[in-house]
Amino acid sequence: MDGKLLAQAREEKENIRRRAVQTDRLRHEEVYARVPALRRLDGQIAALVPRVAAAAADGPEALDALRRESLDLQARRAELLVENGWPMDYLDGSWDCPRCRDTGFVEGRMCSCLKRLYDQAQTRDLSELIKLGSESFGTFDLGLYDDRPDPASGVAPRAQMETVFGICYDYALDFGRRRENYLFRGGTGLGKTFLAACIAREVARQGFSVVYKTAVEALGAYEDQRFERDAGASARADALVRRMGECDLLILDDLGTEMVTEFTRSALYTLINTRLVGRKKTVVTTNLTAAQMEKNYTPQIVSRLEGEFQVLSFAGSDIRILKKERGLE
Repeated sequence: MDGKLLAQAREEKENIRRRAVQTDRLRHEEVYARVPALRRLDGQIAALVPRVAAAAADGPEALDALRRESLDLQARRAELLVENGWPMDYLDGSWDCPRCRDTGFVEGRMCSCLKRLYDQAQTRDLSELIKLGSESFGTFDLGLYDDRPDPASGVAPRAQMETVFGICYDYALDFGRRRENYLFRGGTGLGKTFLAACIAREVARQGFSVVYKTAVEALGAYEDQRFERDAGASARADALVRRMGECDLLILDDLGTEMVTEFTRSALYTLINTRLVGRKKTVVTTNLTAAQMEKNYTPQIVSRLEGEFQVLSFAGSDIRILKKERGLE
């Protein structure tokens, strides 16, 4: 899990717990002020707790007697609450999640309520990073790809993209058991970023940690880590570099749009190699052809991208232009 997002979820859960504790305190004050006998009953019930160990040592009959006494006190408590217009469970805690009492954990394991908050934090984080909208596998439109065979390849773009879509869909849904890394290659506006976003959102929905960054942003973090003099900015860059290296899935979008220097080449190699060594999965998108990649990057980088990543070639015409022509935007 992403440590930053888990910390956000835990903080949100703690705020929920504080509100529940405050509500519970106010309810007890209200009830005790109106019906002092309820305060005395609660004191008697609490006094039974330290007697459990002694009763256990005295045998099952003593434990049964203590249990009956407890049930009698709780029954009288419930009667008094109802007689005075409150629900019988009014003082039992106003927890958002009774299972964990809003701690987020049950017997040392994460409760489903905290997992839900973590998933929501991931969705918010991805929405901010991707800045696309509501793209999903269900809204991917194969009708935007020509069904006539391409003269050069003899394959229709629609048929090729149907295959690409199926691979991406299966990869996202079965992410936990997959080992592949992917390089999405193709011209501008063919759906590379769209499908990468679809994968990111589905994988995040399953609870895996996902980082989605453009190549400019990702490699810029390495530059800030190395050269930034502001302590706060440097610390944020450190955290992002660590997240990119450790997350379950990294989407590195638009490789080739960054300014290519010796430093960015070194940073790119470090990022890719770190993830390969750590067996972390990565999806890279690029408009660069194989020849352009060889020109821009070192043989070591190209070897890893071409050898360790499965290349998915995107085909067709610029979807953004097609949508404008058809009045879909």
